[in-house]
Amino acid sequence: MFMSRKRTMSSTKKLVLSVTTGALVAGGVIVTMATGNAAAPDVVCPGSTVTLSGEAGPPAATSGTFPVGTKLKVTNLDNNQTTTVTVNGPSGSCVLLNNAAFDEVREPGKNLIRRARIERVGGGDAPAQAATPPAAPPAAPPAATGGQQAAPGQGGQQAAPATGEVVCPGSTVTLSGEAGPPAATSGTFPVGTKLKVTNLDNNQTTTVTVNGPSGSCVLLNNAAFDKVREPGKNLIRRARIERVN
Repeated sequence: MFMSRKRTMSSTKKLVLSVTTGALVAGGVIVTMATGNAAAPDVVCPGSTVTLSGEAGPPAATSGTFPVGTKLKVTNLDNNQTTTVTVNGPSGSCVLLNNAAFDEVREPGKNLIRRARIERVGGGDAPAQAATPPAAPPAAPPAATGGQQAAPGQGGQQAAPATGEVVCPGSTVTLSGEAGPPAATSGTFPVGTKLKVTNLDNNQTTTVTVNGPSGSCVLLNNAAFDKVREPGKNLIRRARIERVN
């Protein structure tokens, strides 16, 4: 009788353990299914760098890839700081942050985020045609050069006609915050390409060599940008970019 009772209790324990284990396994399946159904973030513009426009106002961004109203989340992977901004106008980059937005993700002393993750988190059903930025207004080319005639700058003088191939029409130009002799980075042209940048608002020009990648048609370092800068501005809205080799 004693042995029989012992066997009965052992069977009961096994049954309880089996049911408990089954419940845990079932719970694990539920958790796995819930995790598998979670929506992945819409990561956009992989490999793009992020810089600032120098514009004031509450946190916002401009973009040459997404339409006005698109919400973008920008993460600086070097310090894990994030900001979520709404696109409020065009630029020559996937995303160009204004001062307030950039300050939320900035590393001290840096005006460029080389390791960024950009996510589209709302608005803007489809990207704009980033590969074909808005064309600049047509102008009569000079007979001798075939270049694009520039509009007069603030000083009333007309910029010299283009001498190279005008590229990236409609793009804005900003700075990377990097030191060194005048140079540029580009997401459009390979290392070694020479680009001439003209600020049509003051008719100042600089010719630079691309020395690395970025998320813009051309992103000038500090020394190059100082050659074409208007006082107090970190963005050139009316720029002519020429490939000269």
